[in-house]
Amino acid sequence: MLATDQDHNAPGSLHSRLLAEAGRLFQVREFNVLIALVVVGALISLYTPYFLTTNNLMGVFRAFSLTAIMSIGMVMVIITGGIDLSVGSAMGLASLVTALCFSMGYPTELCIAAGLGVGLIFGLCNGLLITFIGLPPFIATLGTLSIGRGLMYMITRGVPVTPETPEAFAILGQGYLGPVPVPVIIMVVLMLVFAVIMRRTRFGRHVYATGGNEHAARLSGVKVDRIKLSVYVLSSTIAALAGVIGFSRYLSAEPASGFGSELDVIAAAAIGGASLAGGAGSVTGAVIGAALVGVIANGVVLLNINTYAQQAITGGVILIAVSLDVLRSRIMGGKN
Repeated sequence: MLATDQDHNAPGSLHSRLLAEAGRLFQVREFNVLIALVVVGALISLYTPYFLTTNNLMGVFRAFSLTAIMSIGMVMVIITGGIDLSVGSAMGLASLVTALCFSMGYPTELCIAAGLGVGLIFGLCNGLLITFIGLPPFIATLGTLSIGRGLMYMITRGVPVTPETPEAFAILGQGYLGPVPVPVIIMVVLMLVFAVIMRRTRFGRHVYATGGNEHAARLSGVKVDRIKLSVYVLSSTIAALAGVIGFSRYLSAEPASGFGSELDVIAAAAIGGASLAGGAGSVTGAVIGAALVGVIANGVVLLNINTYAQQAITGGVILIAVSLDVLRSRIMGGKN
């Protein structure tokens, strides 16, 4: 018998379609992380009235914005099946070089360009070591992490660099557009731009293909080495941008700037659904993952929880997020 319009409009049919749509939504990594973010935020707001205030929320956004910016570059590297441990050093050294350029009296534009240039050099070194020399990404980026950190201590001798800077430069890290901090606006713009690039361009498709099956990607004509080099350059350059913004906020380049931030960035990408095996992940998910980590950190402070417990809580969230992703993949694989 042919189905009638009444059959399609029946309550049972509508209910089935809604359940099917809900099922598809829960298969989307970003949606699951967003739900977790909302739940955590709701739980914190139940115990403290300060969480949902505009000042607090804008402070939370500003606090995790640099991690989120760096996670945009990191997630592209992870999608190719790699890892970039040097982003913290790229961030710190970029901040230091920008400060040194200001101390020598160079124009603002040149100082910013010099800071971004540090990231470009880091990315090229990482990319060439991995694609040309053939080093594993973990080893290559661990080496450049150590070199960058050593250079920072050699140059500063453990003393912060605090030069005079133009007032206009401080807007980059301290300014507001209405109630929204400028670093948050930069984060959102970068997220939208790279989300489109990863989903709507040939470059993005080739990044996913490289991580999904590198051998098949090569046979399909994807220039795998060029893609890998590009994502490492992007990752380090974006980390350098975060370093410039960080220096603009504090107007001081600390010798330990960026120390350990690579772990927060990798955590944000992993929580956001990026598979460390490659081939899966998204820019939006990484930013939401950074937001979740930032909200947890803020909740620890507002609820007067021992701050030493923050890392343990974040670690637990990472394990839960990755475990759920693995289980979800197994279930979907079993259905196929």
